[in-house]
Amino acid sequence: MENFSFYSPTYFLFGKDQETKAGEMVKRFGGTRVLIHYGGGSVVRSGLLDRVMKSLDDAGIYHTELGGVKPNPRSGLVYEGIDLGRKEKVNFILAVGGGSVIDSSKAIAAGILYDGDFWDFYSGKHIEKALPVGTVLTIAAAGSEGSPDSVITNENGMFKRGTGSDAIRPAFSILNPALTQTLPPYQTAAGITDIMAHLLERYLTNSKDVVTTDRLIEGLLLSMIEEGPKVIDDPDDYEARANIMWAGMMAHNNSCGVGRSQDWNSHNIEHELSALYDCAHGAGLAITFPAYLTYVWKHDPARLVQLSVRVWGVEDTGDDEKTIMEGIRRYREYLKRIGMPRTLAEVGGSEADIDKLADVACNGDGRDGNLYGFVKLTEEDVKNIYRLML
Repeated sequence: MENFSFYSPTYFLFGKDQETKAGEMVKRFGGTRVLIHYGGGSVVRSGLLDRVMKSLDDAGIYHTELGGVKPNPRSGLVYEGIDLGRKEKVNFILAVGGGSVIDSSKAIAAGILYDGDFWDFYSGKHIEKALPVGTVLTIAAAGSEGSPDSVITNENGMFKRGTGSDAIRPAFSILNPALTQTLPPYQTAAGITDIMAHLLERYLTNSKDVVTTDRLIEGLLLSMIEEGPKVIDDPDDYEARANIMWAGMMAHNNSCGVGRSQDWNSHNIEHELSALYDCAHGAGLAITFPAYLTYVWKHDPARLVQLSVRVWGVEDTGDDEKTIMEGIRRYREYLKRIGMPRTLAEVGGSEADIDKLADVACNGDGRDGNLYGFVKLTEEDVKNIYRLML
């Protein structure tokens, strides 16, 4: 295990009706003028936004609102939020929604206090300070409610990039699993896929003797395999949704990633799919991750055998390739079972786009032509991985 530092200060309120405590929590963390940032649609129709605003009103907290966040959140709305936040002199950002809303809120929180272009933070500059962010989570997926990370799509070129800093970890997060019960099955499945990918990105490590975090990751993956189909079959299964929601936070607050190198090649490859085709991030990962595992397994067969045996229940016969391919097959079948796509065409892609996708992934926004993680990937490697998605 490698040396590490780990700081995870987020205060969590978990369970039914916890969103009614939003005002209390904002006040606890010093908020007096709040920008409520949200997407629209269900948070309005369900009355959630009204409940949150009432909670703020009851606490005597001024608030202004900015809706319109889309999946794969856009840079344009971040700029709008920064301008609005400065105009209204807000000192707290409250995200009401899923990962896209939270990521956008984090970008606004950092941008308001920064003299330059917020995109600098998504091009390598470290975030030193930001306004505090609170969240009311509506979908278990991205894990942004407990993480220091944010991913934004730059509309000038339509590519996605991420940043990370403890300065943008949420001060508090409200997690009510009941709020996810009205999600369409496809969105639920995409969220499950994203959670599993966050775990697998950490599992693919070149660090040695990381038994504790290996077992944490394996346990969370097994819980997703067990609970995922339950909520697809019965959207009102509160207990299954509760387990998935907490697993989603655990998958990405980095408690499973400390002391070990991590991968993230699959996320970088997928980001170009959801940026270009505007598909759900989880759906893109459903076709990316199995293809990636198929391409890189020879780098460390023992680790992929361990994953196949411990998580997918494959018998280890001593034939590494056979064992690993069976594990990948079972992974694909699980994703199919919960309703995820299997090919590039199913998310709107085609073979004709592969050169462009690989070029942006490897060279866009100052990258040096390669991707780095579990293995180093050249642009040709990335093209080959995209071809495995056809």
